[in-house]
Amino acid sequence: MRDDDGRSGYSAAPPIRIRDMLQDAARMIGRLDAEVLLAHHLGMERLDMLRHADRHLESNRFALMVARRLRGEPVAYITGRREFWSLPLHVTRDTLIPRPESETLISEAVAELAGRPPATILDLGSGSGALLLAALSEWPDSCGIGVDLSQAALEVARGNALALGMADRAQFRQGNWAEGLASRFDLILCNPPYIAAGTELMRDVVDFEPHGALFAGDGLDAYRQLFPALSGLLAPAGIAILEFGEGQAVFMQALAEGFNLHCRIADDLEQRPRAAILSAK
Repeated sequence: MRDDDGRSGYSAAPPIRIRDMLQDAARMIGRLDAEVLLAHHLGMERLDMLRHADRHLESNRFALMVARRLRGEPVAYITGRREFWSLPLHVTRDTLIPRPESETLISEAVAELAGRPPATILDLGSGSGALLLAALSEWPDSCGIGVDLSQAALEVARGNALALGMADRAQFRQGNWAEGLASRFDLILCNPPYIAAGTELMRDVVDFEPHGALFAGDGLDAYRQLFPALSGLLAPAGIAILEFGEGQAVFMQALAEGFNLHCRIADDLEQRPRAAILSAK
Protein backbone atom coordinates (compact mmCIF):
# COMPACT_ATOMS: atom_id res chain seq x y z
CA MET A 1 0.00 0.00 0.00
CA ARG A 2 0.99 3.65 -0.33
CA ASP A 3 0.34 6.70 1.81
CA ASP A 4 -1.13 9.98 0.58
CA ASP A 5 2.27 11.14 -0.72
CA GLY A 6 2.65 8.06 -2.88
CA ARG A 7 5.30 6.55 -0.63
CA SER A 8 5.38 2.95 0.49
CA GLY A 9 3.42 2.52 3.71
CA TYR A 10 -0.22 2.41 4.82
CA SER A 11 -3.28 4.01 3.28
CA ALA A 12 -5.89 5.65 5.48
CA ALA A 13 -7.79 2.84 7.13
CA PRO A 14 -10.22 2.18 9.98
CA PRO A 15 -8.76 1.08 13.35
CA ILE A 16 -7.14 -2.34 13.29
CA ARG A 17 -5.77 -4.71 15.93
CA ILE A 18 -2.25 -4.30 17.25
CA ARG A 19 -1.37 -7.84 16.16
CA ASP A 20 -2.50 -7.16 12.59
CA MET A 21 -0.72 -3.81 12.52
CA LEU A 22 2.50 -5.48 13.65
CA GLN A 23 2.17 -8.29 11.15
CA ASP A 24 1.66 -5.86 8.30
CA ALA A 25 4.58 -3.64 9.35
CA ALA A 26 6.89 -6.61 10.00
CA ARG A 27 6.57 -7.70 6.38
CA MET A 28 8.05 -4.34 5.36
CA ILE A 29 10.59 -3.43 8.06
CA GLY A 30 11.11 -6.58 10.14
CA ARG A 31 9.43 -7.72 13.33
CA LEU A 32 11.82 -6.10 15.84
CA ASP A 33 11.73 -2.67 14.22
CA ALA A 34 7.94 -2.89 13.95
CA GLU A 35 7.58 -3.73 17.64
CA VAL A 36 9.98 -1.02 18.79
CA LEU A 37 8.29 1.66 16.69
CA LEU A 38 4.75 0.72 17.65
CA ALA A 39 5.61 0.46 21.35
CA HIS A 40 7.16 3.92 21.15
CA HIS A 41 4.12 5.25 19.31
CA LEU A 42 1.86 3.88 22.06
CA GLY A 43 4.12 4.95 24.93
CA MET A 44 4.22 1.37 26.17
CA GLU A 45 6.85 -1.27 26.86
CA ARG A 46 7.01 -3.91 24.15
CA LEU A 47 5.79 -6.73 26.42
CA ASP A 48 2.84 -4.68 27.64
CA MET A 49 1.96 -3.85 24.06
CA LEU A 50 2.01 -7.51 23.06
CA ARG A 51 -0.26 -8.37 25.99
CA HIS A 52 -2.84 -6.03 24.45
CA ALA A 53 -2.44 -7.38 20.92
CA ASP A 54 -6.22 -7.47 20.31
CA ARG A 55 -6.64 -3.78 21.08
CA HIS A 56 -7.82 -1.73 18.09
CA LEU A 57 -5.89 1.38 17.02
CA GLU A 58 -5.96 4.07 14.37
CA SER A 59 -2.96 3.27 12.19
CA ASN A 60 -2.15 6.41 10.19
CA ARG A 61 0.40 7.96 12.60
CA PHE A 62 2.19 4.64 12.95
CA ALA A 63 2.16 4.34 9.16
CA LEU A 64 4.23 7.53 8.93
CA MET A 65 6.85 5.99 11.23
CA VAL A 66 6.97 2.84 9.12
CA ALA A 67 7.35 4.97 5.99
CA ARG A 68 10.34 6.75 7.55
CA ARG A 69 11.96 3.41 8.35
CA LEU A 70 11.31 2.20 4.80
CA ARG A 71 13.25 5.21 3.53
CA GLY A 72 16.20 4.03 5.61
CA GLU A 73 15.95 6.31 8.65
CA PRO A 74 17.35 4.55 11.74
CA VAL A 75 14.84 3.52 14.40
CA ALA A 76 16.78 5.53 17.00
CA TYR A 77 16.18 8.77 15.09
CA ILE A 78 12.50 7.99 14.56
CA THR A 79 11.94 7.33 18.27
CA GLY A 80 14.55 9.88 19.39
CA ARG A 81 15.84 7.34 21.88
CA ARG A 82 18.75 4.94 22.24
CA GLU A 83 19.85 2.93 25.26
CA PHE A 84 23.55 2.93 26.13
CA TRP A 85 25.05 1.27 29.22
CA SER A 86 21.43 0.86 30.42
CA LEU A 87 20.90 4.64 30.20
CA PRO A 88 18.00 5.98 28.08
CA LEU A 89 19.49 8.68 25.86
CA HIS A 90 17.86 11.18 23.56
CA VAL A 91 19.47 11.21 20.10
CA THR A 92 18.95 13.35 17.03
CA ARG A 93 20.50 13.53 13.58
CA ASP A 94 23.04 15.93 15.10
CA THR A 95 24.51 13.06 17.13
CA LEU A 96 25.98 9.70 16.27
CA ILE A 97 23.79 6.82 17.43
CA PRO A 98 25.63 5.17 20.39
CA ARG A 99 26.54 1.59 19.57
CA PRO A 100 27.02 -1.48 21.76
CA GLU A 101 30.69 -1.80 20.77
CA SER A 102 31.38 1.60 22.30
CA GLU A 103 30.36 0.17 25.69
CA THR A 104 33.76 -1.56 25.54
CA LEU A 105 35.30 1.78 26.59
CA ILE A 106 33.19 1.87 29.75
CA SER A 107 33.71 -1.76 30.69
CA GLU A 108 37.48 -1.37 30.26
CA ALA A 109 37.47 1.83 32.32
CA VAL A 110 35.59 0.10 35.14
CA ALA A 111 38.09 -2.77 35.11
CA GLU A 112 41.18 -0.56 34.89
CA LEU A 113 40.07 1.82 37.63
CA ALA A 114 38.70 -0.74 40.07
CA GLY A 115 39.33 0.52 43.58
CA ARG A 116 40.43 3.97 42.46
CA PRO A 117 37.43 5.86 41.08
CA PRO A 118 38.33 8.78 38.81
CA ALA A 119 37.65 12.22 40.26
CA THR A 120 37.65 13.87 36.83
CA ILE A 121 36.59 12.53 33.44
CA LEU A 122 36.99 14.01 29.96
CA ASP A 123 34.94 12.93 26.95
CA LEU A 124 36.36 14.23 23.68
CA GLY A 125 33.85 14.33 20.83
CA SER A 126 31.01 13.78 23.26
CA GLY A 127 28.06 13.74 20.82
CA SER A 128 24.97 12.70 22.80
CA GLY A 129 27.08 12.52 25.97
CA ALA A 130 26.84 8.73 26.01
CA LEU A 131 30.38 7.94 27.18
CA LEU A 132 30.63 10.67 29.81
CA LEU A 133 27.18 9.99 31.26
CA ALA A 134 27.79 6.23 31.32
CA ALA A 135 31.04 6.81 33.22
CA LEU A 136 29.37 9.20 35.66
CA SER A 137 26.68 6.60 36.30
CA GLU A 138 29.43 4.21 37.45
CA TRP A 139 31.18 6.74 39.71
CA PRO A 140 28.60 8.95 41.46
CA ASP A 141 31.27 11.10 43.11
CA SER A 142 33.02 11.92 39.83
CA CYS A 143 32.51 14.94 37.60
CA GLY A 144 33.39 15.44 33.96
CA ILE A 145 33.59 17.57 30.86
CA GLY A 146 32.33 16.72 27.39
CA VAL A 147 33.77 18.55 24.38
CA ASP A 148 32.27 18.63 20.90
CA LEU A 149 32.49 20.88 17.85
CA SER A 150 28.75 20.74 17.25
CA GLN A 151 26.65 23.14 19.30
CA ALA A 152 23.53 21.14 18.35
CA ALA A 153 25.09 17.94 19.69
CA LEU A 154 26.06 19.72 22.91
CA GLU A 155 22.45 20.75 23.46
CA VAL A 156 21.41 17.11 23.14
CA ALA A 157 24.11 16.07 25.62
CA ARG A 158 23.07 18.74 28.12
CA GLY A 159 19.48 17.57 27.85
CA ASN A 160 20.53 13.99 28.51
CA ALA A 161 22.57 15.01 31.55
CA LEU A 162 19.58 16.91 32.92
CA ALA A 163 17.16 14.05 32.29
CA LEU A 164 19.49 11.59 34.04
CA GLY A 165 20.04 13.83 37.04
CA MET A 166 23.72 14.44 36.23
CA ALA A 167 23.63 18.07 35.11
CA ASP A 168 25.48 19.15 38.26
CA ARG A 169 28.37 16.79 37.47
CA ALA A 170 28.61 17.06 33.68
CA GLN A 171 29.72 20.17 31.81
CA PHE A 172 29.60 20.36 28.04
CA ARG A 173 31.60 22.87 26.04
CA GLN A 174 32.25 23.58 22.40
CA GLY A 175 35.76 22.95 21.19
CA ASN A 176 38.08 21.20 18.77
CA TRP A 177 39.31 18.13 20.65
CA ALA A 178 41.63 19.22 23.48
CA GLU A 179 42.24 22.80 22.37
CA GLY A 180 41.99 25.20 25.30
CA LEU A 181 41.91 22.53 28.00
CA ALA A 182 44.40 23.19 30.80
CA SER A 183 43.25 20.63 33.36
CA ARG A 184 44.39 17.04 33.79
CA PHE A 185 41.97 14.14 34.01
CA ASP A 186 41.96 10.73 35.66
CA LEU A 187 39.98 9.22 32.78
CA ILE A 188 39.80 10.35 29.15
CA LEU A 189 37.27 8.74 26.83
CA CYS A 190 37.02 9.27 23.09
CA ASN A 191 35.16 7.73 20.18
CA PRO A 192 36.49 9.84 17.30
CA PRO A 193 35.59 9.53 13.62
CA TYR A 194 37.73 6.70 12.26
CA ILE A 195 36.23 5.76 8.90
CA ALA A 196 38.20 6.65 5.77
CA ALA A 197 36.49 9.16 3.47
CA GLY A 198 34.78 7.42 0.57
CA THR A 199 34.17 4.16 2.44
CA GLU A 200 30.85 2.60 1.47
CA LEU A 201 28.52 2.29 4.45
CA MET A 202 25.00 1.06 4.97
CA ARG A 203 22.31 3.46 3.78
CA ASP A 204 20.84 4.03 7.25
CA VAL A 205 24.29 5.19 8.42
CA VAL A 206 25.65 7.30 5.57
CA ASP A 207 22.33 8.95 4.66
CA PHE A 208 21.35 9.95 8.19
CA GLU A 209 24.20 10.07 10.72
CA PRO A 210 26.50 13.14 10.92
CA HIS A 211 29.47 12.67 8.60
CA GLY A 212 31.73 14.67 10.90
CA ALA A 213 31.32 11.95 13.52
CA LEU A 214 32.01 9.17 11.01
CA PHE A 215 34.70 10.17 8.52
CA ALA A 216 38.23 11.48 9.11
CA GLY A 217 40.51 11.64 6.07
CA ASP A 218 42.21 8.26 5.78
CA GLY A 219 40.43 7.21 8.98
CA LEU A 220 43.39 8.15 11.20
CA ASP A 221 43.37 11.95 11.09
CA ALA A 222 41.66 12.36 14.46
CA TYR A 223 44.25 10.19 16.23
CA ARG A 224 47.06 12.29 14.79
CA GLN A 225 45.51 15.26 16.58
CA LEU A 226 44.61 13.43 19.78
CA PHE A 227 47.82 11.58 20.66
CA PRO A 228 50.08 14.65 20.95
CA ALA A 229 47.67 16.12 23.53
CA LEU A 230 47.20 13.06 25.74
CA SER A 231 50.32 13.33 27.88
CA GLY A 232 49.41 16.89 28.84
CA LEU A 233 45.85 15.91 29.72
CA LEU A 234 46.42 12.77 31.78
CA ALA A 235 46.68 13.07 35.55
CA PRO A 236 49.29 10.92 37.31
CA ALA A 237 48.09 7.31 37.03
CA GLY A 238 45.35 8.47 34.66
CA ILE A 239 44.24 6.48 31.63
CA ALA A 240 42.83 7.34 28.21
CA ILE A 241 40.62 4.91 26.29
CA LEU A 242 40.12 5.51 22.58
CA GLU A 243 37.84 3.59 20.27
CA PHE A 244 39.18 2.62 16.83
CA GLY A 245 38.09 0.69 13.77
CA GLU A 246 38.97 -2.42 11.83
CA GLY A 247 42.66 -2.79 11.01
CA GLN A 248 43.76 0.21 13.09
CA ALA A 249 45.18 -1.54 16.18
CA VAL A 250 48.74 -1.53 14.84
CA PHE A 251 48.51 2.19 14.18
CA MET A 252 47.27 2.78 17.75
CA GLN A 253 50.25 0.90 19.14
CA ALA A 254 52.71 2.74 16.90
CA LEU A 255 51.33 6.14 17.89
CA ALA A 256 51.44 5.19 21.56
CA GLU A 257 55.08 4.18 21.26
CA GLY A 258 55.91 7.40 19.46
CA PHE A 259 54.40 9.46 22.27
CA ASN A 260 55.87 7.35 25.08
CA LEU A 261 52.58 5.82 26.19
CA HIS A 262 51.75 2.31 27.32
CA CYS A 263 49.09 0.77 25.07
CA ARG A 264 46.86 -2.24 25.64
CA ILE A 265 44.33 -3.29 23.01
CA ALA A 266 40.94 -4.55 24.17
CA ASP A 267 38.37 -6.50 22.13
CA ASP A 268 34.65 -5.78 22.00
CA LEU A 269 31.97 -8.43 22.61
CA GLU A 270 32.36 -9.63 19.01
CA GLN A 271 36.04 -10.32 19.70
CA ARG A 272 37.16 -7.52 17.42
CA PRO A 273 39.97 -5.14 18.50
CA ARG A 274 38.05 -2.04 19.54
CA ALA A 275 39.74 0.08 22.24
CA ALA A 276 43.24 1.34 23.03
CA ILE A 277 43.88 1.75 26.76
CA LEU A 278 46.69 4.29 27.17
CA SER A 279 48.74 5.45 30.14
CA ALA A 280 52.03 7.22 30.77
CA LYS A 281 55.19 5.11 30.86
